Amino acid sequence: MRRWLRDDALKPWQHRSWIFIRDPNFRATAQRVLDLYARIFDGTPLGEDEYVISADEKTSIQARCRCHPTLAPGQARSMRVNHTYGRCGALAYLAAYDIHRAEVFGRREQSTGIAPFMRLVEQVMGNEPYAGAKRVFFIVDSGSSHRGRSAIDRLASRFPNAVMVRTPVHASWLNQIESFFSIVQRKVVSPNDQAPYRPSPRHSPPARPVRSDEPRSQPLR
Repeated sequence: MRRWLRDDALKPWQHRSWIFIRDPNFRATAQRVLDLYARIFDGTPLGEDEYVISADEKTSIQARCRCHPTLAPGQARSMRVNHTYGRCGALAYLAAYDIHRAEVFGRREQSTGIAPFMRLVEQVMGNEPYAGAKRVFFIVDSGSSHRGRSAIDRLASRFPNAVMVRTPVHASWLNQIESFFSIVQRKVVSPNDQAPYRPSPRHSPPARPVRSDEPRSQPLR
């Protein structure tokens, strides 16, 4: 394979990708998000009782049960994962990341949607300091779970101190929760050796949020 690529002067690993900006208000919308990261909203610094939450969903996580037990790494031996697996369904992982307090709230659901997203919001807003905060900003993308004016009104109606702020269209990479999902993918989901997912009737979330200084990752199963 190496010789073929060299002989034909092909270097498929060297490429660049791009996306055309479709949001006519991209600069202003993105600036609003970036200002919140710097603890500024509409040109005014945020107070101590105001918080910024980055939230999103990681969809269709495939649960694969290996046909033979995974062998843990040992001295001079890497982890050994059997190639053959059985499909044990899929789940969605929803998470909300407090930008400035480095705290993550996570929950698993069978699918994404308005109801699962609102359960994530309730999980955050049911705790202090958010319940008694002056304002809590939720940075989200334009996914169907939180799209349109109705999503903004629904959030404000349920939690008057919550403010929804969206990233520009096709710019969910501005949402910092995506960095957390990348860590989850590399350190929790991979190498994808999961027990079958058996959801409880209420899909109960962890009893408390996960702090960034905790030694263990939050389990997905």
